[in-house]
Amino acid sequence: MDTQSLPQFLMTFLAVLSAMFVFAVGLAMLAVAVLFVIDVTQSRHAIRRNYPVIGRLRYLFEHLGVFFRQYFFALDREEKPFNRAERTWVYRAAKHLDTTQPFGSTRDLSQPGTVLFANAAFPGLDPTPATAAPLVIGAGAARPYTATSVFNVSGMSFGAISRAAVLALSNGARMAGCWMNTGEGGLSPYHLEGGADIVFQIGTAKYGVRDENGQLDDGKLAAIAALPQVKMFEIKLSQGAKPGKGGILPAAKVTAEIAAIRGIPMGRDSQSPARHAEIASVGDLLDMVARVRRVTGKPVGAKFVLGDPGWIDVLCREILLRGADAAPDFLTVDSADGGTGAAPMTLMDYVGLPVQESLPLVVDTLRRHGLAQRIRVIASGKLITPGDVAWAIAAGANFVTSARGFMFALGCIQSMKCNTNTCAAGITTHDPRLQRGLDPVDKAERVRSYAEAIRKEVGIIARACGLDEIRRLDRTHCRVVVAPGRSLPLAELYPPPQVTAAVAARAA
Repeated sequence: MDTQSLPQFLMTFLAVLSAMFVFAVGLAMLAVAVLFVIDVTQSRHAIRRNYPVIGRLRYLFEHLGVFFRQYFFALDREEKPFNRAERTWVYRAAKHLDTTQPFGSTRDLSQPGTVLFANAAFPGLDPTPATAAPLVIGAGAARPYTATSVFNVSGMSFGAISRAAVLALSNGARMAGCWMNTGEGGLSPYHLEGGADIVFQIGTAKYGVRDENGQLDDGKLAAIAALPQVKMFEIKLSQGAKPGKGGILPAAKVTAEIAAIRGIPMGRDSQSPARHAEIASVGDLLDMVARVRRVTGKPVGAKFVLGDPGWIDVLCREILLRGADAAPDFLTVDSADGGTGAAPMTLMDYVGLPVQESLPLVVDTLRRHGLAQRIRVIASGKLITPGDVAWAIAAGANFVTSARGFMFALGCIQSMKCNTNTCAAGITTHDPRLQRGLDPVDKAERVRSYAEAIRKEVGIIARACGLDEIRRLDRTHCRVVVAPGRSLPLAELYPPPQVTAAVAARAA
């Protein structure tokens, strides 16, 4: 192209560009006109009918509002279910970054319900954080389990979370010395590949250990128990996201692999019953515990959200009638304010007791009947920071498990899309493109770092209270704000129950 033809080329290019612009504007105007006609003639949406086209922006702003509030408008301590300060602590701990903070606390220490720890006037000089000794679960089982970590991974099913997430959690849990609960979705190869100690959860649909009629299959149960990595079995009665309602895995997440692991049809919604068909009383529950323990030879417990505290009292009386050997080896107390599973807002907002109330009630009932040494207590539900975990131990828990804390360690951004198969962090999706963003090797290191940071900083709290062992934390070391400027010891709000000599002797 010579210099004489260059102006002609530019003129032609500009003419084409102008034509394209006019065409684009015309196309946009046509689209607006079509949307205008659609909006003014439809009758389902009043805003769009009265304000055609621009009324549609309401839905866009409503969708984007979640993210704008999270990153720009919500204060560090006010967002739900987890505020920015809590998430930031987990992110930094998982990345092995400094978790110290300058210039004072941003936590509102005057809000009723706020937990405070009573530091000792003369704490010990040992600068190392306190630790928690290993603790045996199911001492009476043929193969008891010695748990080495006070903080562990709670139930998240393969299916609800991705292959990459399961691999990262299992590898990270192994490196941190934690156990990992499978959730109700059965045991996948990825749980085993990571090498972690496994707690196999038996949900109401009995995924992974069900026969063709959906009943518990002792043969499949024994095969799972034969795996050395599987250390315990947990019978799930209910969970925090949906107490009184079975879980559901949308059809989009029921791949061929997940269907095979669960023993269900592929590509169809997977709905769990509200309860185990064969468990309709505390006697039935103890029968199921005995059956699973007989078949597996390993510790067996139950997970539940507490509604009516009276049923735990009935359970303890039935245990004492049968003998302490009939007791579950552990009870997992879940909090009734949601969890990793999607559920009706009505259930999350209104049904069941939060762990702040239910945990002390369960612990005190066991102590009153002399069963606290026989039955280990595991606390679960929104316990993602060292303060949360230390409170649960002080309230009487022997162990704490967390699901959402470890999801944040994996990179969860709390986008609230867990049930849509569009998780941006690759955690709760089976879309290969989105899963690609989650590197199991890198995230396993973050899982380990998060678990270790929790244990370390709970140990720091224990040291501040003058203790050299984390499990020595009790209700005398913990206070709860009841009004601005006034707190009461947890031991006063939940005084220790009286155990008679007769009850203690029967429990023994």
